Amino acid sequence: MNLTCFVFPCWQPRIRVASPKRDWMDEAPESFPYRCLPLDIANSHGWQILSPCGFDVVWNGGMAVEDVVIRVDPGARADELPVPLFGQGTFTFHVQGLFRTPPGWNLWVSGPPNSFKDGAMPLSGIIETDWAPYSFTMNWKLTRPNHAVRFEENEPFAHFFPVERKVIEAVQPSFAPIEENPELKEQFGAWSRSRDQFHERMRTAPPDKPSEKWQKLYYLGQRPDGQCPVADHQSKLRLREFARSELTGSAPSAMLSAKRATPQPVAAPKLDAEPGWQAAKLAWILEIQERQRALSPVANGIFRREGLSGADFLDQHYAPGRPVVLGNVVADWPARSKWSPAYLREKIGRRTIQYQGERTGDADFELNKDQHKRSSTFADFIDLMTSADGNDYYITAYNSTENAAALQCLDDDLGTLDKYLEHEPGRMEAMLWIGPKNTFTPLHHDLTNNLLVQLVGRKLVVLASPSETPRVYNDTHVFSRIGDVTDPNLDLGRFPLVKDVCFHEVILEAGDALFIPIGWWHQVQSLEFSVTGTYTNFKWPNEGWESHPSLPPA
Repeated sequence: MNLTCFVFPCWQPRIRVASPKRDWMDEAPESFPYRCLPLDIANSHGWQILSPCGFDVVWNGGMAVEDVVIRVDPGARADELPVPLFGQGTFTFHVQGLFRTPPGWNLWVSGPPNSFKDGAMPLSGIIETDWAPYSFTMNWKLTRPNHAVRFEENEPFAHFFPVERKVIEAVQPSFAPIEENPELKEQFGAWSRSRDQFHERMRTAPPDKPSEKWQKLYYLGQRPDGQCPVADHQSKLRLREFARSELTGSAPSAMLSAKRATPQPVAAPKLDAEPGWQAAKLAWILEIQERQRALSPVANGIFRREGLSGADFLDQHYAPGRPVVLGNVVADWPARSKWSPAYLREKIGRRTIQYQGERTGDADFELNKDQHKRSSTFADFIDLMTSADGNDYYITAYNSTENAAALQCLDDDLGTLDKYLEHEPGRMEAMLWIGPKNTFTPLHHDLTNNLLVQLVGRKLVVLASPSETPRVYNDTHVFSRIGDVTDPNLDLGRFPLVKDVCFHEVILEAGDALFIPIGWWHQVQSLEFSVTGTYTNFKWPNEGWESHPSLPPA
């Protein structure tokens, strides 16, 4: 069936496939809630609409509209702001889209399932989207007077999926004694006995491996006898993103956001070193190009594409040097489901690896990466990494040469991307990044075209065009003097030009890949335990590092 979201030229709804991830599930010991398959399926059963801005909302307990106050972060578009509209301690998101479903199908709209916000509750609705020529709103009810509720930019505020209109009324519910179904009674009894036996084993001889601490019958779709009675049991949903084409004038994918929405005519920036005439003219050309691109969300955006052919990838992204998220491009690789910390620890074991360590106290840890090389067994690295979040235990692409032999055993869990890459049998082509939540790579650009393949976990990637180079304070090789452009304490007095840079944010989900063209500035932060592979073995020339100047012009 088709589900279409019609948008006007000025509308830019941020819509993505719902993620099964939840912070409270991540933070639970051994991420235990993820073993509940019904919970996982509910989390990802539909699509999410993301907040276009960050804001705080406070309710004083009254019933009038003015009793709700919303304080929006700077830079938000006026037509996208949440508003107190109906009173009764509620506030409202206007959804920028006219949805169309086939005849007889509605949309169920509510907040993200199994996601909790202290002081606020989403209100649910069912909308007849097969005929109504109206947009709809998503409303939240505040529940704690004088308590500030926070929404971040790109945080999901709505979750929706289609439901067939007449099915619920056709259901004939009834009770029946279990004796009417002796086969079901026997199966339940067998499961109940096995459950008791399992809990007794957990009490008397608890296993060391987290994977052995839970029964997997339902997760695997098996009855107590080990048989799967249905052919369509699902342990994971693979929904499609809302398709967009930059050739039709659509807006960029909603999960990707640009920080500068309206172009501002500004003078060409001065370079740190006294520029010659040619350098000043180059800065002027770059400024004009960026200003013109900013006129259109199509020209200025980063798109998410699925099923992109090699020819279209070359024509629309690789050759013009334009980033793109390739959605679900490695969703079927074994690494996606296998590569937990426990699996990797067992697979690689006591092999010696190199990683980047003790970086937190060094503001220039990336420039000084040779000083942060550390060696240990992989098992010890995993133990250290899982003991604490942060930036001190991170296997990076820089360690790939030293780690090639130790990590070669993982190659069987990786697939191929023949549409985009040249593969050489028996060679470990992925340069792996393995680390906990909050590992961070500061702002820089690379000297090759890169394909960042997200295998496990999520990462936040912030990007800026090469045309922004005069504004990002590039002073040493490929690095910026600004390590983190999202730092709320960034000194704009020291770096005044950066406020005019158009930054794009991408949440890279597991199964996706991000094409980062040569010269594009980017910084990367892991949002949870993460494994990423960098590939540079494209089917087309990938050169540039040989001719890159070592220092900026003096």
